[in-house]
Amino acid sequence: MTDIREITDLAIDAARGAGEIAMEGFRRDGLRVDLKQDFHDLVTVYDRRCEEHIRERIEERFPGSAIVGEEGGASGEGSLTWHIDPIDGTANFARGMALWAVCIGVALDGEMVSGVVYDPANDQLFWADDRGAFLGDEPLVSRGSEDPRQATVIANFPLPRDLVHFPELALSQFARLSEDYSHYRAIGSSAVSLCWVAAGWADATFSFGANSWDVAAAAFIVRRAGGTYVTYAGGEPQPAERDYENPHYLALIPGARYDLLHDIMREQSRRP
Repeated sequence: MTDIREITDLAIDAARGAGEIAMEGFRRDGLRVDLKQDFHDLVTVYDRRCEEHIRERIEERFPGSAIVGEEGGASGEGSLTWHIDPIDGTANFARGMALWAVCIGVALDGEMVSGVVYDPANDQLFWADDRGAFLGDEPLVSRGSEDPRQATVIANFPLPRDLVHFPELALSQFARLSEDYSHYRAIGSSAVSLCWVAAGWADATFSFGANSWDVAAAAFIVRRAGGTYVTYAGGEPQPAERDYENPHYLALIPGARYDLLHDIMREQSRRP
């Protein structure tokens, strides 16, 4: 029988260890930054070192696990799958902005059972399992304003590709968002944004084009904190099963409707 709490303990320990490694390079003079797909997509040696550390810890304690990592790709075929983003928010990390996190989400036979998001620069540990959702030792309860005029929304939207390929749609949606909601912020980390919704520090967050390593841990934390996490494809809400693999998501405090955000999700998820 798999011990979920043992999994969480390992994930927390591995995330903290990776955070220590990352902090060695944070705000370090001469940090080398390489490009992946384009100049918007960055990677550093610390991304790779942190993921190597996490993989080693998993393989020591849970050999045979499947691992899906941003830098190292997929390996293994076990019933446990670990979704790893060693530094979610690499662009922030590389510029010395304290808005990035180590993410480890664990699924058992496809169902999420544990999630850890560690923000080393601020020493904030968000985690969840069958005990609930927590910030350190304190329970997390997602809460906020159901009135859009009092709500804070976090989203990295529109992205450069939105403005290049669909400028009229993106600008129209951004204008409506800015007009209807109290505050709008873009912070450059999906995981941190989701955890802030879980903590009640923001009321909603959404994104398009996410990967499982970006959201698996934090989406689970949102749900365990009582928030709502929904994904879209082809203009329609999708089933909750394995939805961390769906790239288009919206997370909300409990009870919030936020019809405009659902409209944006429907329209954007139809795009090619």
